[in-house]
Amino acid sequence: QVQLVESGGGLVQPGGSLTLSCEASGRIESITVMGWYRQAPGEDRESVARISRSGSTNYADSVKGRFTISRDNSKIKIYLQMNNLKPEDTAVYYCYASGVRTVTSMMFNDFWGQGTQVTVSS
Repeated sequence: QVQLVESGGGLVQPGGSLTLSCEASGRIESITVMGWYRQAPGEDRESVARISRSGSTNYADSVKGRFTISRDNSKIKIYLQMNNLKPEDTAVYYCYASGVRTVTSMMFNDFWGQGTQVTVSS
């Protein structure tokens, strides 16, 4: 079974910065894409950023130029560097891994972390 654990959430003032991390564990054979979604109260889940196995990245227009997704090649771990945070960035941020193959299943599966709260407020 694959587990994703997020960390780094918290309270930050507008204009501040925060870095989230997500580390995967389990008997993973391969992962196609990893990334971040977020969900604010009363709103739909929004894709924030993702990074593919090839290293290509994609960002939501709302965070482009402010957020950066990166990966640690020495382990199954990704980061989300968030700069110039705005109140509208307040949400629960979820890490995900898509197209995952494990030693127990050669089918492609998706896994999600439990989320970490990011609150941007003065």
